[in-house]
Amino acid sequence: MKQNLPLSFEFFPPKTADGIANLRETRTQLAQYNPEFFSVTFGAGGSTTDRTKETVFEIQAEGYQAAPHISCISSSKEEIRELLSAYQAKGIKRLVTLRGDVPSGEVSVGDFKYANELVSFIRQETGDWFHLEVAAYPEFHPEALSAAKDMANFKRKVEAGADSAITQYFYNADAYFRFIDECEADGITIPIVPGIMPIYNYTQLARFSGVCGAEIPRWLRLRLEAYADDLPSLRALGVDVVSELCETLLAWGVPSLHFYTLNQAGTISKIIDNLEIK
Repeated sequence: MKQNLPLSFEFFPPKTADGIANLRETRTQLAQYNPEFFSVTFGAGGSTTDRTKETVFEIQAEGYQAAPHISCISSSKEEIRELLSAYQAKGIKRLVTLRGDVPSGEVSVGDFKYANELVSFIRQETGDWFHLEVAAYPEFHPEALSAAKDMANFKRKVEAGADSAITQYFYNADAYFRFIDECEADGITIPIVPGIMPIYNYTQLARFSGVCGAEIPRWLRLRLEAYADDLPSLRALGVDVVSELCETLLAWGVPSLHFYTLNQAGTISKIIDNLEIK
């Protein structure tokens, strides 16, 4: 692996003592790659607020840069203000700023409807204290009414004060390259980091992709379906496919890679160790 390759890793806040211990082990294994930061997700409607904060504060106390996800759905301005103050008090300097998922049966969205409103509020409250990441969708947000409207939504987040963006995962590099071209044509110049999803099993990946709108190319889907009952072969294929995707992206000159870990390190370590920059 090329030295000083910029990387970051996403975790979800564990629910159990075993989960906490597993995440500590995962974090130790991934820390060898000197990541820029570890991010921690935020449950729909703020359902993991306390666990997210606990995980973030533990990571920060270990000497790593932690980046909590912060979602505006179902949140009031006062709740967000308190959360920002808590993170500032602990020296947190980076946030992944999202609209977030709407919980099942949710009636009120809170004081913010869209992520750009949350970005603007954070800038008003805290100035330049936080480096703000936002989400980007090379294959378009699943709720987007059109490609043009999706780009307009992304641009609003950038203009509201985003410093950089992390994409939804994808397996077609051309989708990312075209998205970057469209951003540049629209005057968007912030770094846009590709999100990378390792392949652990087909059922899980198909479920995630169905929800978030990420395309599994037909050739890959059929190969994964054929290996559905052979996890070692499926994961070996996944390592090869994702390693090749990462090499293509890095050779093109992406600013960094952001891995969606699902709190696992083994497969990601294999992918990173495979990388060679030509």
